Amino acid sequence: MPLRVSALPFSPRDYGFCMSALLLFCLASLFYQWNGGAPRILIELRQYLGESTFVDDHGPYPPRVLPFPSQVVYNRVGKCGSRTVVLLLRVLAERHQFTLVSSDIHNKTRLSKHEQVGLMRNISNLPKPFLFTRHVHFLNFSRFRIEQPVYINIIRDPISRFLSNYFFRRFGDWRGEQNHLIRTPGMKDFERYLDINVCILENYPECSNPRLFYIIPYFCGQHPQCREPGVWALERAKKNVLENYLLVGILEELEDVLLLLERLLPHFFSDVLSIYKSPDYRKLGNMTGTVKKHMPTLRALQVLYQRMKYEYDFYYFIRDQFHLMKKKIGLKSTAPSAPQPSFLLNLPPATQDADLEEELEEDEDLEDAHNWLVQP
Repeated sequence: MPLRVSALPFSPRDYGFCMSALLLFCLASLFYQWNGGAPRILIELRQYLGESTFVDDHGPYPPRVLPFPSQVVYNRVGKCGSRTVVLLLRVLAERHQFTLVSSDIHNKTRLSKHEQVGLMRNISNLPKPFLFTRHVHFLNFSRFRIEQPVYINIIRDPISRFLSNYFFRRFGDWRGEQNHLIRTPGMKDFERYLDINVCILENYPECSNPRLFYIIPYFCGQHPQCREPGVWALERAKKNVLENYLLVGILEELEDVLLLLERLLPHFFSDVLSIYKSPDYRKLGNMTGTVKKHMPTLRALQVLYQRMKYEYDFYYFIRDQFHLMKKKIGLKSTAPSAPQPSFLLNLPPATQDADLEEELEEDEDLEDAHNWLVQP
């Protein structure tokens, strides 16, 4: 049976009413534009009813929640492969479309409370997802009621880091023969060419504490006591690592570090290992090596090791935590850890530095000392 479609019962009167209402609306719109705004009666009516908006009634729009850590801070430690990682991050940021802010401030790691708050607010306001990196000691965001980001970092053997920094300040790297003069323009020639053994054995400030107490403050934080070599700063640094850092790797096993970062933060570090191994990146990475670096004598190394006992305690702690993380994820190490060298065992206490001035037999042990220190 065919369906019947009946027309709606509109009368000419109803049709005329609708057209009149439409004409009136058009005239009112023209009147609104010609007179520079709404009629006074509408403004008064709005004021009477109130200026309520969606934000007034319901609060601000909820922030966009990302299904992965969207705030990452890499408070990079000097001479621990940070320039290598920053080069990688620039490629990754372009590929994965995240915000990368790499600060060029190298000589201001300790901040006043006002400076801390200002920096943390600036970081928190970056477009998400973001990765912020700077040479700065640990910042406790939650202390100032600011959302705590995810922290990552990389450290290296403390003596190896010290040697790299010592010669880099004097002679730069392969990027250019003059870049060290720009970084340390006030360094006198006698200081620039000071033999490192003399610096260590004669207890120059650059080769003694507190200048040697360098890595731990990056994890201890901004408290003044974090800059004093001792157990308090050491334990606080360990506590912060366990509570605030997603990963702290060691430079001696950099490829494993990159692989773990790719597993833990894939939206930032996906494909990082393939980029690191690519010929184009290798060409850039080779320019960051420190030039004119050489080893101190065995006697100087022993003195240095004693002065850096807290740094080594922290380094071994980080190495153990890193290997534990690899074991949990099921990653087999590609770089076995070097054991503590035999020539550093059974040394006299650090207060007996004067006793180390006696002549030592170096012929057989010196080669072991050279093999011990990693020189990436």
